[in-house]
Amino acid sequence: MQHDLNLKPFNTFGIAAKALYFSTFTDTQQLPGLLSAYPNLPLLILGGGSNVLFTEDFQGMVLRNEIKGIEKVAEDEAFVYVKSGAGEIWHEFVLYCIAQHWAGLENLSLIPGSVGASPMQNIGAYGVEIKDVFHELSAYHIATGEIHQFNNQQCQFGYRESIFKRALKNQYIIIDVTFKLNKQANLKTSYGAIQQELEKSNINKPSIQDISNAVIAIRQSKLPDPKVLGNAGSFFKNPVVSLELFETIKAKYPEVSFYPVSETEVKLAAGWLIEKAGLKGLKVGPCGVHEKQALVLVNYGGSTGQQILDLSTQIIEQIQQLFGLTLEREVNIIPTHESIL
Repeated sequence: MQHDLNLKPFNTFGIAAKALYFSTFTDTQQLPGLLSAYPNLPLLILGGGSNVLFTEDFQGMVLRNEIKGIEKVAEDEAFVYVKSGAGEIWHEFVLYCIAQHWAGLENLSLIPGSVGASPMQNIGAYGVEIKDVFHELSAYHIATGEIHQFNNQQCQFGYRESIFKRALKNQYIIIDVTFKLNKQANLKTSYGAIQQELEKSNINKPSIQDISNAVIAIRQSKLPDPKVLGNAGSFFKNPVVSLELFETIKAKYPEVSFYPVSETEVKLAAGWLIEKAGLKGLKVGPCGVHEKQALVLVNYGGSTGQQILDLSTQIIEQIQQLFGLTLEREVNIIPTHESIL
């Protein structure tokens, strides 16, 4: 157990915040001892640190999940069931599955973070979400030390949501996740610029590796590398609004970027809203809105988490004034005494 550890290496924003106590764990047998060490202090379970913003020092105990291991646990004629430790790096896990010709994760290439965070956030990109390929997970119940299983339905997946961010918040530590992957690929190329990227490379019959390469190329062209420029990827959720509000916005901005959700709701592109508000490329001291992707807030070096949080509040207020809707942060703000995987 380490004391007053600087968490800068453990969060992709590169924020210098200290943890009162810090330790890693590589298996569940270590957890009872760690969790009983300081039972009255706030607890934070940290994975890849790619979806958190530390606004001050964390006056509690941070435990970093480093449970590793990937194995094929079952298969049938159509599917392969692959279990991964929660501490595996997500992108490396995706590449491993592609190398085995297991399909379904290729559209989720190059997303930062750990495998354990993927169901908690129901991560998604380019027309695919975790719920589409998820089979089950195992989670350590902090109160009892029991390990419980959760299937797809029990996780209550929503847009960047799961039961672990709502009803069961702070109650479990995800230890492994099992995915149901296809033996025969069902390629999804219509979302975003995947098709255009394939055409640029003269690929007419793409493989899952080709899809992954296209997604990686697109993400690298738009999104800053956290190792070079501190960020947590998309900072805001794409807002879902009523059809009535959408029609009002569209009447004023016919070019608005949107996706129909239902007969009564429409999802708007948060990045488009921020860009339309003239905030793309905005710099405020050592932080700002990325010049190529308005959905990404960046740390140019030396920024505090509070400065980035203040910038996000400024963006939320301006979008509210201009469009009459409230953006919701996707990134978890710490400290909130929540468990973040």
